[in-house]
Amino acid sequence: MIKPLNIFSVVLLVCGTWVGPGFAERKPNVIVILADDLGFADVGFHGCKDIPTPHLDRLAASGVRCTNGYVSHSFCSPTRAGLMTGRYQQRFGHENNPAHEPDNLSLGLPVDETLLPKAIKPAGYVSGIIGKWHLGAAPPFHPLARGFDEQYGFTGGGHQYFAKQLIDRDSHYRSHIERNGKREPTTGYLTTLFSEEAAAFITRHKDDPFFLYLAYNAPHTPLQAPPEYIERCKHIDDDKRRVYGAMVCALDDGVGLVLDTLNKLDLDDDTLIFFLSDNGGPDTVTHASNAPLRGRKGQVYEGGIHVPFVVRWTGKLPAGAVYEQPVSSLDIFVTTLALTGAPAPPKPLDGVNLMPYLLGQAKGAPHERLFWRQGGGQAYAVREGVDKYLHIRGHDPEFYQLDSDLAEHHNVITSQADAADALQRKLDAWNSQLIDPLWQNPRAGKPKNANKAK
Repeated sequence: MIKPLNIFSVVLLVCGTWVGPGFAERKPNVIVILADDLGFADVGFHGCKDIPTPHLDRLAASGVRCTNGYVSHSFCSPTRAGLMTGRYQQRFGHENNPAHEPDNLSLGLPVDETLLPKAIKPAGYVSGIIGKWHLGAAPPFHPLARGFDEQYGFTGGGHQYFAKQLIDRDSHYRSHIERNGKREPTTGYLTTLFSEEAAAFITRHKDDPFFLYLAYNAPHTPLQAPPEYIERCKHIDDDKRRVYGAMVCALDDGVGLVLDTLNKLDLDDDTLIFFLSDNGGPDTVTHASNAPLRGRKGQVYEGGIHVPFVVRWTGKLPAGAVYEQPVSSLDIFVTTLALTGAPAPPKPLDGVNLMPYLLGQAKGAPHERLFWRQGGGQAYAVREGVDKYLHIRGHDPEFYQLDSDLAEHHNVITSQADAADALQRKLDAWNSQLIDPLWQNPRAGKPKNANKAK
């Protein structure tokens, strides 16, 4: 049986292994910056040449760059559900994007799951979410009902970016932005507004231990950017990629504002930052680039699940370091919980505390293997070491050795039949712990299976 991590072992490891005087002075602030549909290759620290990302590059240079960073799903909402719970979202049926139906009580992250802000509240943390939620629009699923103390953003899966387009109270992409559950008019460009709100939250809570979830909807469609950002990317010939690049530039400026605010308030040494994307780029839609990875958003090939992933804690983690073992968005919950000293949630977790690994105090890989399932079984994948096995319904199984074939060009399943069979058995064992999706697609709201999550 695949055994999820017991949080008690995590806390003991943290307290007994690496927490010393330098770590115990103050509970760290934690910031999670989540980009939306950012291509793997579309940041300077991954070699991007046509889209300037100086602030993201600064973040990477001052932290640890995880070159095998993964998310638990290849598109928006399921990844967020896994990140917020530290559990494979298939355990509780959150396997598809929910439709934006504010009156539908069946469309959202199940309320018996403990979310990160609620988990760390007993440790004295104030929590804020700025940006995209996408974990249910009905009142029981609202961020303020799930442990967040402050909210600024929207509950759906996407949004128009310019204030003049935000004309309706309740429609999906055009609704006014919410502040703590109440709609209010806005001015300006949404990405910039979210960045400014993040800086204000940090300033407001500079004396408190805080958790900030800065969930940009950029550079997700619609492709919209102010002229000054498009000017920065005028050298890009392709129309879609030019606007997409401009949106990435706006996000990058926002990251710069967050970093500058922390520095100004002398909070660098007291703040742990995670940066990642929720999935790979939709290359055929926005002309994002996932090179050299195969595939895109919505696929279990590397291009859908292998993302930019940076962890920074000034003065604690080594600046400019590279960590090559696979890590997961599921690890953010467990790492944060261990650092805050909050009590364990009632359900077992799948994430791992990354700190001992990033500090070089724990050897080996954080995970024996990582799993993926989409659409209740439309596609499966598992990575163990450098081996990856995947099976897409209607196609033959595939097996890749990622150390020599990160681009997944050479299916070696014929020569690796025994290894493939072993991974299939491990997938089957993991899959036996899961439930069916609670809804079938972004436009449907009827639950298929209401069984309790395992």
